[in-house]
Formats: sequence, C-alpha cells, structure tokens
Amino acid sequence: MRHLASRQSLSKASDALLSNAATLDDTGLGALGQDLSAVAGALSKAPSLRRTLSDNTTAADAKSGIVAQLFGGKVGSAAAKVLDVVARSEWSTGGDLAEALYQLGRIALFLRAERSGELDAIEDEIFRFGRIVDASPNLSAVLDDPLAQPADRAALVARLLEGKAHPLSVALLTELARDPRGRSFNSGIGELVTQAAARKDKLVAVVTSAVELNLEQRNRLTAGLVRVYGRPVAAHVVVDPQIQGGLVVRVGDEVIDGSVAGRLTALRSKLAG
Repeated sequence: MRHLASRQSLSKASDALLSNAATLDDTGLGALGQDLSAVAGALSKAPSLRRTLSDNTTAADAKSGIVAQLFGGKVGSAAAKVLDVVARSEWSTGGDLAEALYQLGRIALFLRAERSGELDAIEDEIFRFGRIVDASPNLSAVLDDPLAQPADRAALVARLLEGKAHPLSVALLTELARDPRGRSFNSGIGELVTQAAARKDKLVAVVTSAVELNLEQRNRLTAGLVRVYGRPVAAHVVVDPQIQGGLVVRVGDEVIDGSVAGRLTALRSKLAG
C-alpha cells in the first residue's frame, strides 16, 4: 500500500480492530477475521462499490450507510464496528480499501494465533512453503497461472499441506492460491510472513547459508541482527550450497552479501574494472 492517506487509514482501522478484539475470545477473533476477509472478497468483485467507498468527495455518513445497508446483519458486531471506521476513512484507491480489509482480517487471525503462542510456528510454516514453491518451477507455474481455476489452485495447496501445517497456515495459503490479487504466489507469501512478524513488531530477515545452521548459530545470528537493526528480528534461514560459504542477509530491500561467492564476484568486478 503505497499511498500515505491509505496507510494512515489502515493504521486507524487497525487500532479500532485491536480495541474491539480485546474483549473477544478465540471464537470471536476467528469470526472477526473471517467476516472482514469475506467483505474484502465481496469488494474485490465489485469495482463500482469500491469506487464509491473510496470517493473522498462523498460524505462519510453516506458511505457508512452504504456499508451498513449491504453488510449489516451479515457480519458480527465487532466486524461491523471496524467496517464503519473503514467506510468513514479516506482511501486513495478502491484497491487500497479492499487490500486493507484483507490485512485487517489477517490481523484478527494472527492475533488469535499470538494469544495461543502459535504465531511464530505459523509464520515459519508459511515461509517454508514459499521456499518449496520457489524450488519447484512446475508448482510455481501452476499457482501463478491466471487461467487455472481458483478452486483447483486452492485444492492443490490444501492437498500439499494436509496434515503437515497448522489450520491457519492452510487457510491463509489456500486463500492466497484462490485469489492472489494480481501478485505472484510467492510475493503474496512474502506479505503474509511480513504481516505475521509485524504482530510482534519484528523485521523479517531472509538469511541464505551454504550449510544448515544449528540452534546456537541461529540464536547468535538473530542476536546480531537485533543489534544491527535495533528491533526484534524474525530470521528465516535458507540453505544454498552455491554461495560456497558465509551468509547473505536480506531485510526488505537491503542485502548484506557476506558469501564467498559474493566476495569473489566483487573481486572479479574490481579486477575487470
């Protein structure tokens, strides 16, 4: 979400969600997440409605009334309160509004996992599945094929994860397969991992190593990254023997290449120049 107004509105809606979620049990949080995701899905199929709700020349009360008329009685009271905040806020585009609702739905579901102490494991499962997809060109091609039936893509992901992942991981990944919303599947996975980490104010670091790291090495690596960035860090390690040694660390758009292969490439470039 690139637009400042939309980011500010998402922040306000997130605060409203967290306020309403404070009194909900696990069942209520699950229902809140599902309600918001369902409304997001409905808006994604209704471009004229998205334009109306993101038209900042339309009075906030009018937009709130439209949302209440369309979704009142179809969602729970907590979701209705969040939707009212969303309807009254300013959005740069209708796409931003729909994307915000998807993100809000995930916040509710991640909050439920956070309360149960399962969030870190779910984040790691989603990341690991992304690596599996990335390592399989055929699977990646199927999941990114716009001509494939959404239900078939979702069923494929469900079969691959059956009995191997947390139900929330399965639900989020099958939803992504069904509707990637114009992104590649792995790009969507990256967003899921980042949003899960953000629940604990963590940065996501993807660390490529030539060999598998043991627990002590992973802990030292994470501690070092925390010192560098001054924030908690969720470090996900990928093993790639082709880097020959050392580590490559990617945090957002920043890449720290301490690999043997990277240093050799830099040396060859220096000699050639």
